[in-house]
This record gives sequence, structure tokens and C-alpha cells, in this order.
Amino acid sequence: MSRSIRVQAETGEVRPRESDRLTIGALAERSGVAASALRFYEQQGLISSSRSDGGQRRYEREVLRRVSFIRIAQQLDVSLDEILSSLASLPGGRNPTKADWQRLARSWRKRLDERIATLEKLRDNLGDCIGCGCLSLKACALYNSNDAAASLGAGPRYLLGNTASDIGAL
Repeated sequence: MSRSIRVQAETGEVRPRESDRLTIGALAERSGVAASALRFYEQQGLISSSRSDGGQRRYEREVLRRVSFIRIAQQLDVSLDEILSSLASLPGGRNPTKADWQRLARSWRKRLDERIATLEKLRDNLGDCIGCGCLSLKACALYNSNDAAASLGAGPRYLLGNTASDIGAL
């Protein structure tokens, strides 16, 4: 299928027809990302738009793939700075291909595996002690006697990967 193009008479610039580009509302609807988030992504340099003759944002259809990439990367807890760096590594600012996605996914695999392990530990221990050091449950006297887990740092230490044997190692 060939795309329609038009040539700007003043500049000679070749641009897709207005009807081939997405408004911010259409991009928001298609991607499931709020228009305010799309404007933020644009401000951060993650996506770009051009302006219609009336001054409204218009996005190339390929931006939809880029926004999908950003959403998936965010689901993996990849920071926007890392996403921007990943997208900047692509030649000519193009959208990620399947090979690009596989390469980037491999680099994020360890983080994803750690997140999965934490979620599994949370799921498996949700009804038991969560290592918070609250000392309010009878079981806490067994899991965290005298709030010893506090010596390992803040937060739910046992869910974050510490064990009771780590306390003795201090």
C-alpha cells in the first residue's frame, strides 16, 4: 500500500497527507495513553510531532509503535531516562524493530527476573509476616524477634530479599 504524500510548495518538503497523521486525541485513543502523558513524552524527547497548518499537533502513525514501546518498558520498571537512551541508540531515531526489541529485552531481563522473584515472594508470603518489623502479630516474635530486621535497613526487609540469617552476619 502506498502512502499519499504532498510537497510543500514553499519549501519543497515532502510530508504525508494530513489525513495520514494522527491527532493527539487519536494517538491517545489508539495507544491508551492520556494526551497529557503524550505531551510529557514529547517534552522529554521520547516522541515528536509536527504542527498542522492550524497549529495542532500531528503524529506520524509510526509514533504509535514508539508509544507502545514506552508503555511496555515502563511496565518493566524501566525509567524514562533509560527508555530515552534506548530509543536514542536506534539509528536515525527510527522506531524499534523486532531485533531491537529483543536486544533491549535481553538487557532488561535481570531486572524483570528480580521483579518476578519479589512478586512471587510477596504472593507466597502475603498471609504471613512481611518483614516490616511491626511486632504487632504473634508471629512477629518468631520472624522478627525484638525487631532485629530493623538493623538490616528500612522497609519490609524479608520481602526485599534479606533473611533472618543476615541479622547474624552484621
